[in-house]
Amino acid sequence: MRTGLLSLGDLIRDPLTGELRTPAQRHRNLIDQAVWAEAAGFDTIHFGEHHFSRYIMSSPQVVLAAAAERTTTLRLSTGVALAANLDPVRVAEDYATIDAISNGRVEPCFGRGTLFPDVYSEFGQDEACASERFAESLELILRLWSEEEVTWKGKHRAPLHHATVHPRPTQTPRPPVWVGAGLSIESVDLAARLGCWLMLPTVFGVWEMFKPAVEHYEAAWTKYGHDPAQRRIGAICHFGVARTSQEAHARFRPRYEAYWGELSKWTSESAQRAGREPRPFPIPSYDTMTSSIAICGSPAEVLERFAVARETMHLDTHLVMLDMGGMPDRELRDSFDVLASDVLPALRAA
Repeated sequence: MRTGLLSLGDLIRDPLTGELRTPAQRHRNLIDQAVWAEAAGFDTIHFGEHHFSRYIMSSPQVVLAAAAERTTTLRLSTGVALAANLDPVRVAEDYATIDAISNGRVEPCFGRGTLFPDVYSEFGQDEACASERFAESLELILRLWSEEEVTWKGKHRAPLHHATVHPRPTQTPRPPVWVGAGLSIESVDLAARLGCWLMLPTVFGVWEMFKPAVEHYEAAWTKYGHDPAQRRIGAICHFGVARTSQEAHARFRPRYEAYWGELSKWTSESAQRAGREPRPFPIPSYDTMTSSIAICGSPAEVLERFAVARETMHLDTHLVMLDMGGMPDRELRDSFDVLASDVLPALRAA
């Protein structure tokens, strides 16, 4: 079982201490987390990309490049990079550059990012074309990494004429790629067809919801002629852990509830900027969330929940989000210590 650390870079005032980091402090914290993650035994670090919101990390490729210089074994990924909005040529160049400076450790995760519609409106793009833009961009990125002298014509960017992007990726024939999908079978099928790994967006629904996507992906992977041994399926959870269940929930609950309250505001603001009617973001109760989409508790409790997730969704990779809601460094470091001693060794052996 591979484990990864995911941060979306939310900038929220700690509801217990009142502390609010500066954007500079938050970005330095993200790079520090990569160092702590490697020391704790995580396999991957994932940084999310957002624009125009209090998820303030707009350039995960830059932060990953900084993390690459302070780590040696940690795989470098995203959660997700917005391939439907970005120029695929620049995406191919940026992540190939990270692959070069990290000695071949990049494995980006790409997605459409449609939770925040203003990303499309503010970039002058039509969200109705999101699926088409995403498929076109993803296919071109993979070609640019796998081939030289690429001649190409599509609908959403200028044609290419015998183009070779530099630097060439260090990994051959190309870096592995995750596709963030599971709510759209179309995107799941695209991942399977292109030989990309599947990252399920399990912070948006109970685990059982994603079983049809997993079944389709597994069948489609074989249908498209790929080796089943090369397939990977990952999931994401909001996560809190401490030596005791009581301590874990005492730390996690106020920050988690604050995080969901802020997220509801951000999605409404995004809809307004995109010229849409704001819709309240549904926020289940804390007990409902920590028994479904989130994992929180003692080491024994979280390992039991990991096992259920692995069996339900056929996982070999699980990402955890630790730093939501203004979590201070001292409590993050405590969580890393518990993970290193009592959780990650058991998951590696699973």
